[in-house]
Amino acid sequence: MHPLDLLFLRAAHDRAAHRRAEPRLVDDLLKEPGTRILVLQGDQVATAGPRVAFLAPDDVAHLAVGAHLFLGEADGVPYLAAVLARTAPEPALGSVPEPGTGWAGLRTLDVPDLDQGLAVEAIALARWHETHTHCPRCGTPTEVAQAGWVRICPEDGSHHFPRTDPAVIMAITDADDRLLLARGPAWGTDRRSVLAGFVEPGESLEQAVVRETAEEVGVVVDPATVEYRGSQPWPFPASLMLGFRARATTTALVRQEDEIAEADWFTRAELGAAIAEGRLSPPGRSSIARALIEEWHGGRVGD
Repeated sequence: MHPLDLLFLRAAHDRAAHRRAEPRLVDDLLKEPGTRILVLQGDQVATAGPRVAFLAPDDVAHLAVGAHLFLGEADGVPYLAAVLARTAPEPALGSVPEPGTGWAGLRTLDVPDLDQGLAVEAIALARWHETHTHCPRCGTPTEVAQAGWVRICPEDGSHHFPRTDPAVIMAITDADDRLLLARGPAWGTDRRSVLAGFVEPGESLEQAVVRETAEEVGVVVDPATVEYRGSQPWPFPASLMLGFRARATTTALVRQEDEIAEADWFTRAELGAAIAEGRLSPPGRSSIARALIEEWHGGRVGD
């Protein structure tokens, strides 16, 4: 069992990477009535009732689709993502059944594992295409290949693959088992979360936990206590969040002011009271931050 119960890890499909190099794979799948298509506009997924809306190829023919991306298969059914332009008006979704037709973001999506896994993959892949349209070597516009999983530069022939940026996120406790929670400058005054930061070149994950904690709040972490707890894809825009617990050897807080607006240590009783009184809002339930907090707390918070 995974150490943490993380929503974005739930998936029930095979990515079928062996099929991506098939010539004309997407074109062929669009001719098969059994193909099912997830529709994206920006970070919003088309829904139908309590499920993601999976449409047949004929149902999306009227939509202004910028790209079709191959997501994989489940029980013999192939799945594609149809990516609409962010600037396009919200489209009518053809034969999507009523009631409940609409759009939902990943943070609010509450759907079966198959739907969840496909939606996370689709949004992550679509965001990469949106922000990596030119060759980083020569600046030439790149061309989509391998059913959406490669971009090729026609000028120098270089191949470019979807990128994921590793970031550490950590539940830091002190000798009294208090939890360190902080607020970013752009957040609401009641919002708090655990610390997080991107892994730098030439750095291990454990080193990043120690460095980021010291940089953001001036707290020294014992490297021997850094313990991996789980990972979660976070396509906002392209991160893989790697969760840790660690023990601090100091408690004095010196904030990096451009990164941290507030930071405090909390006992379990203090955290529960702050949430109950509306003074503090924990991270959303879809996040690994919430899972790390609740693991430390010993149960759900904020209910």
